[in-house]
Amino acid sequence: MSPARKKSAAAESPASSVDRALDTYRKKRDFEKTNEPASSRERSSEGGRVYAIQEHHASRLHYDLRLEDDGVLKSWAVPKTPPEKEGVRRLAVQTEDHPLGYETFEGVIPEGEYGAGRVKNWDSGTYELLENDLGKKVLRIDGRRLRGRFALIKLKPKNEDDDNWLFFKLKDKG
Repeated sequence: MSPARKKSAAAESPASSVDRALDTYRKKRDFEKTNEPASSRERSSEGGRVYAIQEHHASRLHYDLRLEDDGVLKSWAVPKTPPEKEGVRRLAVQTEDHPLGYETFEGVIPEGEYGAGRVKNWDSGTYELLENDLGKKVLRIDGRRLRGRFALIKLKPKNEDDDNWLFFKLKDKG
């Protein structure tokens, strides 16, 4: 990397990296028509990282898992009810990053807009990242409904667009 590129990369503000992370999210939405948040709010220094699951009645009912990371919410669509017990494994398809603040969004995304349908809070709280390897995340969730250790494991892709993961509850250590 050239010295000029190193300097510009080092000078990049956290806000600009968040803006870049939210490009796909913003391109899919018309904020004149939807009341979804357009940008991330400032992170609260209190408590742990934000965790939420939203019940999303779009073309098909699914649940959106949201985990705060680097100023945005990393997001996965979970087609079935999230795993509340050990032994239950759920497909989780990674989607575009969402802005911090989306975890409290509830309402109706208008017809004709991306993700049209009703969104409501299914669970929320905080989480602690216990392990973060390429393709494997282990976290301790402290939500109203989900509590304990959970894993997200990336499945072997069948093609380059595959963003499929498994989401499941781990046995809690005694």
